[in-house]
Order: sequence, then C-alpha cells, then structure tokens
Amino acid sequence: MAERENKKKVTTGDFIKDLLSGSIVTDRIILKNLGYFLFLTLLGAVYIGNRFHAEKIKRETTKLNNIVKDLRAESLSTSADLMYASKQSEVFKMVREKGLDLEELKIPPFRLVVDK
Repeated sequence: MAERENKKKVTTGDFIKDLLSGSIVTDRIILKNLGYFLFLTLLGAVYIGNRFHAEKIKRETTKLNNIVKDLRAESLSTSADLMYASKQSEVFKMVREKGLDLEELKIPPFRLVVDK
C-alpha cells in the first residue's frame, strides 16, 4: 500500500522534470494511447482518400456534362439541317442539280383495289 501512495504522489517538480525531458509524453500519453492514435491516423487517411476520390468524380461529371451539352447542340443543329433539306422544294432542287431523271407527281397517289 505504501508503494501505491508513492506512485500516486507526484510532486510538481517531478511533473515539470518529466514534461521537459519528454518522458511524460512518451510514457504516459503516447504509449498508453498508441492504438487510439493509429486508429485516428487511419481515419484521417481514409478521409483524405475519400475527398480526393469525390473531387475526381466531380471533375469527371462536369466534363461529361459539358460533352453532353455539346452533343445536344450538335444534334439540334443536325436535326434542323435535315428538316430543311427534306423540304419538297429543296429535294426538287437537289434532284435537278444532280441531273437525275425524276419528276414530281402531277396527280395524287391512289389505291389499287383487286377483286377476286
């Protein structure tokens, strides 16, 4: 019991001496909580890695959104050009320019009915 009282009685001089020598840090704080410090270090590394991964995904998403916007604009432009080129008057001009022997219908189309 006397030994316990001697261990518990730490004088101010001993505490300052241990603090300045560094033994209080190594013996009492770090060694007793080494597992906790390793766990905190692991959590910090996972947090940093997760942050980098999230930023990478965000950059890729932004890049893909820009590509989609460009492709949508190109699609609308192509669709408008196709609509213009498929007008009857434009088709007629292209047929004449190419020198094809095609003519417009003068009479409307009709349905043939076959009797048996």
